[in-house]
Amino acid sequence: MGDKQHQYPVQVVWTGNHGTGTKTYQGYGREHEVHVAGKPVIAGSSDAAFRGDGSKHNPEDMLVAALSSCHMLWYLHLAAVAGVVVTAYVDEAVGTLVEHGNDGRFTEVVLRPSVSISKDSDPEAAKRVHDDAHHACFIANSVNFPVRCEPRIVIESV
Repeated sequence: MGDKQHQYPVQVVWTGNHGTGTKTYQGYGREHEVHVAGKPVIAGSSDAAFRGDGSKHNPEDMLVAALSSCHMLWYLHLAAVAGVVVTAYVDEAVGTLVEHGNDGRFTEVVLRPSVSISKDSDPEAAKRVHDDAHHACFIANSVNFPVRCEPRIVIESV
C-alpha cells in the first residue's frame, strides 16, 4: 500500500500597504490575512516586537498553537482507544524563540496540558498516552526543535 499524500492550500494576502508599499521599512504594515477555502479568515501580523500589530495572530503564535492542537487531537484519539475517558483538556503551551542578530529560531515548545479524566480511568495510562500522542503528532514530527510535554492529570471526583 502506497503512502498517502495530503495537501493544505493556504492563501496569505498582505493588507499592510499604507499607500507607499515598502518604500521605507517603517512605512508599511505587517498586516495580512490567512485564507483557507471554506474557513474563517485569520487576521495576521508580525509580533509587536517586530513592528507588528499585537492584537492579531502572528506566525509564532500559530506555530505553537499548531503543535498544541495536534498533540491534543492525537491525545484524545489515543485516549479513547486506550479506554481513558477524558472530560476536559486545557493546554498552557509556551514556545521559546531566540534571536541572533537578524536570525532567529525556536529553541523549544513546552506543552503543559491539564487533562481531566473520569474517576474510573487509569491515571497511569492517561499519562502514557501523552508519549504516544507526541510521537504520532504530524506537526511535532516536522519541526527541528524539541517539543516537550509536561502533562498534569486530574481525576474527577464526581
